[in-house]
Amino acid sequence: MKNKQATIKDIAKEIGVSPSTVSRALNDHPAISAATKVRIKAKAKELKYEPNIVALSLKNKTTKTIGVVIPELIHFFFSSVISGIEEVAYNNGYTVMVCQSKESHDKEVKDVMALLSHRVDGLLISQAKEIQNNDHYDEIQGRGVPLVFFDRMPSGVKAPSIIIDDASAAQEATQHLIERGCKSIMHLGSNLDMPISKARANGYRRALVESGMVVDENMILDCPSSVQNDSYSQILALLESGAKFDGLFASNDLLAIGAIKALKQFGLSIPQDVAVVGFSNWNFCDMVDPPLSSVNQSGTAMGRRAMERLLRMIVKDEENTNDVIILDTALIVRKSSK
Repeated sequence: MKNKQATIKDIAKEIGVSPSTVSRALNDHPAISAATKVRIKAKAKELKYEPNIVALSLKNKTTKTIGVVIPELIHFFFSSVISGIEEVAYNNGYTVMVCQSKESHDKEVKDVMALLSHRVDGLLISQAKEIQNNDHYDEIQGRGVPLVFFDRMPSGVKAPSIIIDDASAAQEATQHLIERGCKSIMHLGSNLDMPISKARANGYRRALVESGMVVDENMILDCPSSVQNDSYSQILALLESGAKFDGLFASNDLLAIGAIKALKQFGLSIPQDVAVVGFSNWNFCDMVDPPLSSVNQSGTAMGRRAMERLLRMIVKDEENTNDVIILDTALIVRKSSK
């Protein structure tokens, strides 16, 4: 018994009853006496018996498993989303399988198909940057598997989404720089072909227009890789060309960090010469010098809401709709723009 997992047959042999009696006792069937149930459950505990999850899933047509596809786990925001998802999932008896698309269309498709092959009960997806079509989303729904998007939602797919108002959050961040006295504000976009990045750029533009400032499209730089080396090299090259600006709003915190590095290398002080605001409020924002102002989007809250919405579709067979839940954001002001 030490070398293999105990089965119902093992318990039945030890007790001297039939396997069906053991099965019914473990499931509290009323036909089994209380005394027999106590004996069988005690023996099951002694033998460290655990139900066969695969067999149960085949019988009940459910695996109690949720598939999650995110762009990158290294991002603090997405790791906090997973924390929220797991909290709700585990409290409701579900486990979570996580895949990283690495922002690739092909990888996201492969991840989705792998999760479907594992017969997950539902899928939570934040779309990759390089998505080319919605065929794999159609495949999910064609199989009758509940689907909820979070943070990044595609167009043309009938499924619930949990997001923030990226445009309004970006407008608030830019307005903060304007109120601080900035007259020339740079915007660093994170792959401006993406809807989420377009929304943040539009929020930046809206703040300028509503404050009576001119929108100069040359002040909007695209950083497709979304990492600090990209913003560092672009901002440094811009400064060396003679460009001047006194405010900078980046669509994610990594881009803001890269910009700060370039500004310092060029001999500029933050926020005295250039005030900087990022987006997402990653855990390192308090640790950089100076501490980075950033738009806080609660990944944990987003994960909880996404999982709760998915559970209603799985457990209560709630109708699939394309409703959008918009969560609140808040600008956290620190020394980089104070």
